Amino acid sequence: MMDRHPDWERLEALMPAVREFQALAQEHGIDDIFQDNGGKILQMLLALNLQGIPGREGNDAVDVDGREFELKSVNIWLTASFSTNHHINVPIINKYRKVCWVFAVYEGIEMRRAYFMPPGSLEVYFQKWEDKWTDEQKDINNPKIPLNFVMEHGELVYTDQKKLDLDKAKAIRAKRTKESKERKEAKKKAQEELKLSLDEG
Repeated sequence: MMDRHPDWERLEALMPAVREFQALAQEHGIDDIFQDNGGKILQMLLALNLQGIPGREGNDAVDVDGREFELKSVNIWLTASFSTNHHINVPIINKYRKVCWVFAVYEGIEMRRAYFMPPGSLEVYFQKWEDKWTDEQKDINNPKIPLNFVMEHGELVYTDQKKLDLDKAKAIRAKRTKESKERKEAKKKAQEELKLSLDEG
């Protein structure tokens, strides 16, 4: 058996609240708050009075008028664009054309803004993806929708009333990119030194 980390008891003390969080999520069609952005999806559903649609296929949510939604989120400390799908093809693009969209902007785990975009508002991207798929005849891996486009063309439907500092977020992303590059270089150097020492031995 392995020894437990000193913080294990702190984690155990938090678990009752986490289980309540999961129970609430289950009521809204979310099986696991730790998978597929489940916790953030729940925040979006409740902030915008939507109901989750269970299952991995189909759209994410529905409103009281029966409109279906795709829900997307971005942590602007990590990236400045929204992910879509790892297997974009013409049927998925056509599905996307028929639904409403909500894009939530996060700093870490804090939802700061959410923007609504109706069907048709993303056609400039859908057409570009469709043309690419038609040319290459293969699925497109996770094309992105830029944050700036969403903020410029979307309707603001949620705000936490706090200032959203995009310049600070950009600086954080640059710092993390630099640190990641330095880690990769350090790893490569360590591997080379280890190989050299083994060869010499």
